[in-house]
Amino acid sequence: MIYKNSKKIFIVTGIALFFGVFAVVAYADNAWGNFHWARTSNPLALNVGDNVSSAWDDYLSEASSDWSVSEVLDTTIVPGTALRHRSPNLDCSPVSGTVQVCNKTYGKTGWLGLAQIWASGDHIVKGTAKLNDTYFNTTTYNTPAWRRLVMCQEVAHNFGLDHQDEIFNNANLGSCMDYTNDPDGGPGGFSATDPSNEHPNAHDYAQLESIYEHVESTSTASSAVSPRGNGNGSGVNLDDPSAWGRAVKQDGQGRNSLYERDLGNGEKLFTFVIWAD
Repeated sequence: MIYKNSKKIFIVTGIALFFGVFAVVAYADNAWGNFHWARTSNPLALNVGDNVSSAWDDYLSEASSDWSVSEVLDTTIVPGTALRHRSPNLDCSPVSGTVQVCNKTYGKTGWLGLAQIWASGDHIVKGTAKLNDTYFNTTTYNTPAWRRLVMCQEVAHNFGLDHQDEIFNNANLGSCMDYTNDPDGGPGGFSATDPSNEHPNAHDYAQLESIYEHVESTSTASSAVSPRGNGNGSGVNLDDPSAWGRAVKQDGQGRNSLYERDLGNGEKLFTFVIWAD
């Protein structure tokens, strides 16, 4: 199987054997529910709004390039519009048909990164990824490895991907969708030979192919889309856990890692959170 874009070509051999073994390790499925962007053809063309500072630009560009290696996904970084469409109390407003990525010193909220996804039925209609510079400006998290992992992971939740593993102190899986205390791998972590968790791995790409194996008659990935409930969440501080709804999943340390808020009319808001230590 070959995954490629204009910048990279990855060749994966023995894929059936690899994933047969992988399934035994219990990481066979890292989609969250049946949520996905509707589109009329593959690859899914998805605009990613750049609302980040220069300290984050390279990491956003790298994440976009990494995920666009997939045969079913093609992300394009465009000028961000989250701040121009700002709603009351929202510093990273969602924009229909796009993923908006933002960074800010959000304060000592406890969270390092957030992905928030709006869905109508099973279809994703808009999303955001937020990086909390209150923690990324500290010695612990102000490293390329931590910035790369969190950016890669929070953006990918907006495609319909979940974590492969949510235990922090076990061996790295070589995927940014794997929780870890040692994102760059190697000496100092679980073992001296751990791979880094800074990029997607072959399993992530295979999961995307599974999620987007079918096409539909309409598309929700367009800046022209204005689905029902486009304004839902306006006026609510979505950086505050009290606004995220009910917790539906916990990480390996027992902390809530996924929240669901019912917005009515078949629409929901999902919040993925990675907590700072």
